[in-house]
Amino acid sequence: MQAQSFSLTFTHVYAALVAVLNSKFPQIGLLLLNRLIIQFRRGIRRNDKSICLSSSRFIAHLMNQQVAHEVVALEILTFLLEKVQDATDDSELGDKSRNSCAELAAAFLRECGQKLQELSPRCMVRIFESLKNIINEGKLEERVKYMFEAIWTEGRNGFKDNPAILEELDLVEEDDQVTHVAELDGKLDSEDILNVFKHDPEFEVNEEKYKEIRASLLGESSDGEDGEDGSESSGSDSDDEEDEDKENAGQDILDQTESNMLAFRRTIYLTLRSSLTVDEATHKILKGNIKPGWEMELGNMILDCCAQERTFMKFFALIAQRFCGINRVYRDCFQEIFKTAYETCHRLDTDKMRNVVRLFAHLFVTDAISWEVFSIVLLNEDNTTSSSRVFLKILFQEMAEFLGLSKLNDRLGDPTMSCAFEGLLPRDNPRNTRFAINFFTSIGLGGLTDGLREFLRTQSRTGVADALRKQELVTGREEPAARQVTKRFEFLLLRLSNQSITNAG
Repeated sequence: MQAQSFSLTFTHVYAALVAVLNSKFPQIGLLLLNRLIIQFRRGIRRNDKSICLSSSRFIAHLMNQQVAHEVVALEILTFLLEKVQDATDDSELGDKSRNSCAELAAAFLRECGQKLQELSPRCMVRIFESLKNIINEGKLEERVKYMFEAIWTEGRNGFKDNPAILEELDLVEEDDQVTHVAELDGKLDSEDILNVFKHDPEFEVNEEKYKEIRASLLGESSDGEDGEDGSESSGSDSDDEEDEDKENAGQDILDQTESNMLAFRRTIYLTLRSSLTVDEATHKILKGNIKPGWEMELGNMILDCCAQERTFMKFFALIAQRFCGINRVYRDCFQEIFKTAYETCHRLDTDKMRNVVRLFAHLFVTDAISWEVFSIVLLNEDNTTSSSRVFLKILFQEMAEFLGLSKLNDRLGDPTMSCAFEGLLPRDNPRNTRFAINFFTSIGLGGLTDGLREFLRTQSRTGVADALRKQELVTGREEPAARQVTKRFEFLLLRLSNQSITNAG
């Protein structure tokens, strides 16, 4: 359904494929029809013309292939024409809804009109009478009116320009086809639980059954006589290929010019520039030939493309996040790239550094890479430069904008990650602690330093208490000696006073 909605011009091809599958697995055809009707009803409720157009076109071609009964198509046509003739809502939104339903009816009738004329000509007579009445009323836009007139003309000619089934796509015999009936207003089950993966304990047995069914559908040769005939017909070709393989086996070519690596980087660059969505870019890159060991080059190329932009584009950050989630190898590569970028940030100008840092901030916020890489950051005066401080400033301001100051503080205070944040929030030296406090306060994130401030305050109290205790110990040792000196001094004064009294007598 998704592939058909992206390429409406190949709807008849997808319908032919479903017809083949339906002849072997009728449950698939019924499930697809139910989901298409549910999607059509959802598009009507939301007034989404694109969804209604894709689903109704698919239903029309399924009816052409006899997967869906003609009653389903007639119900859809009747419903759309009733919506067109409904004049209860005279507002601008009501007029727009009636014109959209008229366009859907015209497109639907163009796809399956020939088959409906063949299966139920009486109903088609009434439908064309309704079209004639709608045209004569003249309440539709001129563009939609011309579409109805064109359908009227094609109906009189038997829809020769829009055949129901092309000869190349008529793949199933009428006796082998299973036709399903579903009510447009009935209760349908989309069976969304089938979208969830379930473990199959009998996987190998079911896989063998699937291979047999696949061989019968695709007309592949079995292990019997067909295999022997095929081996005889391809004998000469296989012998030639074996000779070529033997000749090339002894030739080892070693490329020292890294031309393959340059071609790979060029391919990644062109893919990123030509892709419109993240899914498209990721699919194209994964579909290419990524050799083992080139994952680091892929990450560097994504980072370089992001750095070359004038302003930060979240497109590259989402691609990096997607690759980190696909395989742990890419996650480890981006963690190594972060370490290299932090150590060599002095080589980047301000604009490039801002783009690179904001990409890594997105990866940290979404947990695409581990916060353990902060272990390389030593936030002190001796181990940081002006460039590294600007790097950290942009990084933490961006993460605080995404997470909020409280959540970011909780992440930095996580006890399981305390070893990784020892250098970022230093507690080894009061000088380094004060430097970290002043840094975060100067960039407007002083709330992250509450733990450091409390630690510094506790250390100061502990230092003063230790100093007083030492002073008391020193004073306690010197007190006896001081008392002895005082007593000695008093004794000398007493002797001098006695001598003076004796001399005076």
